[in-house]
Amino acid sequence: MTVTTSKSKNATSYYIKKSLYNDGKITSKVVEKLGNFTDLEERFGKQDTLKKLDAYVKELTRKEKEGKQNIMVAYSPSKLIEENVTQLFNCGYFFLQIIYRELGIENICQTIQEKCNYDIDLNDVLSRLIYGRILFPASKRSTFELSKRLIEQPHFELHQIYRSLGVLGKETDFIQAELYKNSTKLINRKTGILYYDCTNYFFEIEQEEGLKQYGYSKEHRPNPIVQMGLFMDGDGMPLAFCINEGNTNEQITMKPLEKKILSDFALSKFVVCTDAGLASADNRKYNDMGGRAFITTQSIKKLKQRLQAWALNPTGWKLPGKSGSYDISQIENPEYLQQVANLYGETINPETETFYKEQWIKDMEPEQKMLVTYSLKYRNYQRGTRTKQVERARKMIAKNPTKLKKANQNDFKRFISKTAVTDGGEVAERELLNIDLKVIEAEEALDGFYAVCTNLDDDAQTIIKVNHRRWEIEECFRIIKSEFKARPVYLRRDDRIKAHFTTCFISLLIYRILEKRLGERFTCSRIISELRDMNMLEVKREGFIPVYKRTDFTDALHVAFGLRTDYQITSHSKMKKIVKLPKT
Repeated sequence: MTVTTSKSKNATSYYIKKSLYNDGKITSKVVEKLGNFTDLEERFGKQDTLKKLDAYVKELTRKEKEGKQNIMVAYSPSKLIEENVTQLFNCGYFFLQIIYRELGIENICQTIQEKCNYDIDLNDVLSRLIYGRILFPASKRSTFELSKRLIEQPHFELHQIYRSLGVLGKETDFIQAELYKNSTKLINRKTGILYYDCTNYFFEIEQEEGLKQYGYSKEHRPNPIVQMGLFMDGDGMPLAFCINEGNTNEQITMKPLEKKILSDFALSKFVVCTDAGLASADNRKYNDMGGRAFITTQSIKKLKQRLQAWALNPTGWKLPGKSGSYDISQIENPEYLQQVANLYGETINPETETFYKEQWIKDMEPEQKMLVTYSLKYRNYQRGTRTKQVERARKMIAKNPTKLKKANQNDFKRFISKTAVTDGGEVAERELLNIDLKVIEAEEALDGFYAVCTNLDDDAQTIIKVNHRRWEIEECFRIIKSEFKARPVYLRRDDRIKAHFTTCFISLLIYRILEKRLGERFTCSRIISELRDMNMLEVKREGFIPVYKRTDFTDALHVAFGLRTDYQITSHSKMKKIVKLPKT
């Protein structure tokens, strides 16, 4: 900052000015109007007036360098805003960018560019696709336009996004391997337990082509789909994924991806946890060798008769950490509970306890242990859900019987039976609809029971705890589908489809790391919505004013990353330092 003067016929006026670098041009700005020399004497005194003024200017310069100076902004009610000039920008992506850079994705992009002799800044494109997928998920065209809402503007064109997708799609395996290696330096990867599951994504088209094939849609949509298989580590972090044709049997997708993990990730000993639909005999055999193991859910309904009888037998049940043997048919009887207390000297709370029984099954290949649990809480949950479904079935019979279609195993329509004859044995004029009590009775017999199979010899509590975390991989799919809006997919080429899901996978990993850094205190919808709302108003030649609400979430965010965007105004020079911060 410097002192300048402006002379007129009657007086000399003094100003404090500073130079600004704006849009490639050097300009100046008046920081403060000081008045004439008489005004200076009144303010600084008649002794050494100019020396004191010089000291004042140096103090202002020092405060500006430290970011402590007050910034005065002047607005005119008679002056129009500039045409076609954006003033509102998102700064929530800063925190995603820090994790993005810590994962070394810039270097991954640079390696791919050099290997493919690619002339477009792949990092610039991929980073915007990822920030967009988390903050304002949309089509690639919309993402390109929405990326201009970030403080750092994109330096590529729309057609270059599609070109880059082709490159990224061919390097999916390399990206996953490098991400895993880099993430181990950033977070503790709990790879002793791996969870695997599959889901699918639909296309709003009718013609099958390449990966896009007709198959069983989890949303029951009559569209071609692609299938995603996902491995998650024991801490809920996505580990690896694969994209397969929509008509592929889920059971055969796990082994190829697991082999990639064994080779590309240099992992060897781990336990694979899956649901019953992925637990084929071949998959169990594969994970019964090389120091690996498996834990998989087991349908009690599909067990052999002798095993089902054993599983549902009410006697011989145990509790973790207790020595008694219990009859689960009596645990709601106060007299029985008192007998248990007298016999074992132990009190139990059947409303919160989970009972179990286990046995090794030698006639299954490989030999494995079956663990069955029983919980009143789980039984009551199942019965409550079924009661609501039966009520819906009754309403359909009464009001909309013509809408009855084939029902799947979880649909409330499974409780509706059709008969073509009356109670007297006569042919009915139309099909008679009734609630099928036999179906309800058969399901109630299994309420509260849950079974898993494993080749581990660990105690029941450990196995139950591991299997319980399978819900997190379902949450991963929910985040990708609902929060990141990865469906429907609007791309046609297979390599671009793979690239689309690669950006979804990276976005999920970055989000999960962010969630952990915040102490898992906030819901997914709140994290994303508040990051999306973290906007700043740019005041030309002055800085950025936050126009979002300061909350406990934004406070936690700033503390976790050591970066603050919530001062009343952030000067342009300070903002440049913030922008560079993640790059260090």
